[in-house]
Amino acid sequence: MAHVPGRALSCCLLALGLGASLSLIAAQPPGLPPGPPPSGPPPAFVLPAPTLPTKPSPPSAPSTPPATPPANTAEKEPLPLDQPLAWMLEARRNYTAVKDYTCTLIKTERVNRVLQDEHIIKFSCKAQPFCVYMKWQAPGKFAGQEAAYATGRNGGNMRVRKKGIVGKLTDFVSIAPTDHRVMEHSRHTILEAGIGNLIEQCLASMQVERQLNKTVVRTAEFKYDGRVCIRVEMIRPQRAEPYYCCRSVLYMDKASKLPIRMENYDWPTPGSPPGGELLERFSYVDLSFNDGLPEEFFMK
Repeated sequence: MAHVPGRALSCCLLALGLGASLSLIAAQPPGLPPGPPPSGPPPAFVLPAPTLPTKPSPPSAPSTPPATPPANTAEKEPLPLDQPLAWMLEARRNYTAVKDYTCTLIKTERVNRVLQDEHIIKFSCKAQPFCVYMKWQAPGKFAGQEAAYATGRNGGNMRVRKKGIVGKLTDFVSIAPTDHRVMEHSRHTILEAGIGNLIEQCLASMQVERQLNKTVVRTAEFKYDGRVCIRVEMIRPQRAEPYYCCRSVLYMDKASKLPIRMENYDWPTPGSPPGGELLERFSYVDLSFNDGLPEEFFMK
């Protein structure tokens, strides 16, 4: 669900989400080293989680050091984003093992300076071709609303059905991902949704910020949604290109490095919290991978 810093991060970023009314998402972790807990209210529920898929690393070729070290050489000092970038590249590699997944997406976004209600959405995604299906569980005014998108189908439009009797009478209708009724309630389109998009958005922003080398990075081990995670906090120096927001907090499953939660915070203003107000938050919980979802599942 999500744009990331560098006009790429949004939701956060995450991987991210549609919003409300016809905002159909998008789309950004005990026993631990110090680090602040996740900001904002915890997810409505925490469920046991299966092991996320990983791909074995290729064996490294044995290396033989030269008999005589080259003269006048010195190892370069690692940059703060080197390790997070390496983790995210590992996440991209492991995500290639994902054919489809289902989960609960918990998201909230600040749109037109107003923090929207928390949305709880049953979320299904097929990696290739990219397909998404969502059904809202909360808040109550959207419970039962549905949205689906399948690459190469419906002229690039998503299929939407309203909640309640109206939806049952009208069935699914086509609507553009960037329709104004969507963007009035969401920072992102359905084309940005999901973990795969979140990985690519984070990679793009990290690569740019690494070159600038001005981002402050803090990492710690944390536990979120029953998983041991790596918590990566990234703080930007000033409101300027290419930074999407002031601060981002990313939670990656420690084993697979797949991102399962993204928080983005706006630039502080007089009277706001020192770390900035929450801009958006996307969490993927209760994940189940490779259940064999057919492409027809997303045809609505």
